[in-house]
Amino acid sequence: MGNSIMLVDDAQVVLLKLSRILTAAGYNIVAEATNGAEAVEKYKQYFPDLVIMDIIMPDMKGIDAVKEIIKFDPDARIIMCTNLAKKTTVIDAILAGARNYILKPFDPQKVVDVVSVVINS
Repeated sequence: MGNSIMLVDDAQVVLLKLSRILTAAGYNIVAEATNGAEAVEKYKQYFPDLVIMDIIMPDMKGIDAVKEIIKFDPDARIIMCTNLAKKTTVIDAILAGARNYILKPFDPQKVVDVVSVVINS
């Protein structure tokens, strides 16, 4: 595989868990960010094939970061991750440009399945 992925979450434990799941599946983690503003800057720097972005973070929320990344690159592939099972939040993220979502706590197979679908879309 080898596709490049950037992970964005304000919780180190989440970044570590996602990194382990995706590295084991053959993906390459090229960058990590802990808030939306940092995610936008790192996206421009690394131009990853896929971003997995938390919705609730300090400084700049995930949905705002999605909007900024999509302005920069309309073809960006972004998956939202959240522990909020609120349909409205996920719908807002999709309307902002995200392609899919995963829920915390992560089911490793579900993460890999969703990433595969989005990367190959």
